[in-house]
Amino acid sequence: MSPPPKSRSCFLPSFGSTIFLGIFLILLLKSGSILLADGDTGYHIRTGEYIIQNWTIPTHDLFSYLAPPPAWIAHEWLSEVIMAVIYRASGLSGIVICFSLFLALTHVLLYRSLKSTCSDIVLVIGITAVAVATSSSHWLARPHIFSLALTLVWYQALDDYQFRHRNTLIYLPPLMLLWVNLHGGFVIGLLLLVIYACGNFLRFLTAPPSIAEQSSDKAKQLALSAVLCTAVAVINPHGYNILLFPFKLTSDRVLMDGISEFLSPNFHQALPFKYMLLLLIASLAWSRARLHPIEVGVIVLLTYMALYSVRYVPLFAIIVSRPLLRMLDGVFTRMPPRLLQVYERRSHNLAILEASMSHYLWPAIAISVTVALANVGFIHFEFSKTRFPVAAVEFLKREAVTGNIFNLDEFGDYMIFAAWPQYKVFIDGRSDMYGANRVNDYRKIADGQPEWQETIDKYDISWVFFDPRSPIAAILKSQKNWSLIYTDEVASIFVRNNAQHQLLIDKYSKAISFN
Repeated sequence: MSPPPKSRSCFLPSFGSTIFLGIFLILLLKSGSILLADGDTGYHIRTGEYIIQNWTIPTHDLFSYLAPPPAWIAHEWLSEVIMAVIYRASGLSGIVICFSLFLALTHVLLYRSLKSTCSDIVLVIGITAVAVATSSSHWLARPHIFSLALTLVWYQALDDYQFRHRNTLIYLPPLMLLWVNLHGGFVIGLLLLVIYACGNFLRFLTAPPSIAEQSSDKAKQLALSAVLCTAVAVINPHGYNILLFPFKLTSDRVLMDGISEFLSPNFHQALPFKYMLLLLIASLAWSRARLHPIEVGVIVLLTYMALYSVRYVPLFAIIVSRPLLRMLDGVFTRMPPRLLQVYERRSHNLAILEASMSHYLWPAIAISVTVALANVGFIHFEFSKTRFPVAAVEFLKREAVTGNIFNLDEFGDYMIFAAWPQYKVFIDGRSDMYGANRVNDYRKIADGQPEWQETIDKYDISWVFFDPRSPIAAILKSQKNWSLIYTDEVASIFVRNNAQHQLLIDKYSKAISFN
């Protein structure tokens, strides 16, 4: 006799576990290519190692040859220490596994958060799937992943206080103390506090007396919490400057208009964000649910941020999913009665099935097997040799090219990871530290603008490490005073024709020309 359905289902992964397994295993099966697609991971690890070794947080640049070194607000120092500890224990494989685990847990928490507000499990699963797809556009092994999780926890605490009358505001100051030292995304926490306070104040002005008094009390408590959390945010190595840093960054037009991850989303691409945005717009049009002023504020803020810069799209997915769920729930209740009855029965049966399924068994198995395979070397992750100049940097470490470098910004991140302190870079992913002038000079050379040669002389650059398909590489190939000493599919190395590099030119330039 076959076992009853409940006995069989208790060994099946729950819907939450399935979300975890899907994210965790997809990230691992992609061989780390998703999470290690950005070289910034490398300089974050080296910064964390420097902090551990010297017991100090850098206030000036360590990795470029600029003199004097520019001031540097290492605002992600705690994340970098965590990354360095993971790297020392288990290398880049540990980084990929830990960030995969963190992303999976974050989105399982999102699923459970949504499920706690809506009994329609079909709709909850659907919204979670849309949010996961939208959020995935900026999944990288970098500190902003910590901020993504903290945003969700912070938002849940505010929502519990506002709509479930729980005293969760007491958790926000210690959470802010952690957040401000992990990532600059702490500002979204302060903005959400302001939105909740203003939403309650608006309700105080417009609602009946019985509701107005309660809204007034909440507005005062939220305003007090905002002041307290702002004061706590100053407890970091950079003091009050950390509060100004995000606004200085976003107000710099050169950086915001020139760095790809700061640009607005490209709607010509197959971007999940545009579908979630369209779903949000349609829900606002169809739903009869009356939105709280707080929900309106949250939707407006996060939609603006996501349209302004693609790096804010994951925050949009995490936060807007809750009001989107409530609006769609109202739409679904307006289905024809017979169809609604079938739908509700199916949702109810799935909820019962979910309760009988295994919530922790399969994630525990997946994590255990992954760690075991990583320990024996079966699972191993490194920076991609087809994306990063791995072979070229090995060449540089053998040959010790001297003088000031001009490098592709993405190469700078990898060089810091693989070749610092032997080599110091011209530029890397810390564009906020270098500033608009340095970034403009970088573009003059990289794009082969009319002033490229004067800019190279300005920095006394004696060798160039760049993409072989770039304008500057094409220009240098035609210059008699420059020689190509190394090239592959990823990177080319040019040196000035002078006594300093003559041995390298004699050793490699003729061989490359012959080939």
